[in-house]
Amino acid sequence: MEENNNQLKSIWGKWWEPIRKWFYPAWLIYETSIRFYEYSLGVNNYFIEQQESIGELFAQILAISCGIITFLICTFYLTIPTCIILFKFFKEDKLTNPFLHKIKKYF
Repeated sequence: MEENNNQLKSIWGKWWEPIRKWFYPAWLIYETSIRFYEYSLGVNNYFIEQQESIGELFAQILAISCGIITFLICTFYLTIPTCIILFKFFKEDKLTNPFLHKIKKYF
């Protein structure tokens, strides 16, 4: 129990400890935003290809709105909560789970 109360030392050095709680969530936002933008483009392209069957104006409106909605849903329900959890994980000094305690020093 006493080993869980000790301050974790990062394998990358003491300089990395204050930076990592901001770096990993920011990196996650960057990577998932690129991925969700690609998903939105896929949704947009799907509706643009359906122009002949549903009409050009309706396809344009549907493509833009569904692309934006796809990006927003993925961002607000997946990216933001995950980044908050990741930030709190690195901010927390005392971890109760031994597995989390062991893995935190490698990040």
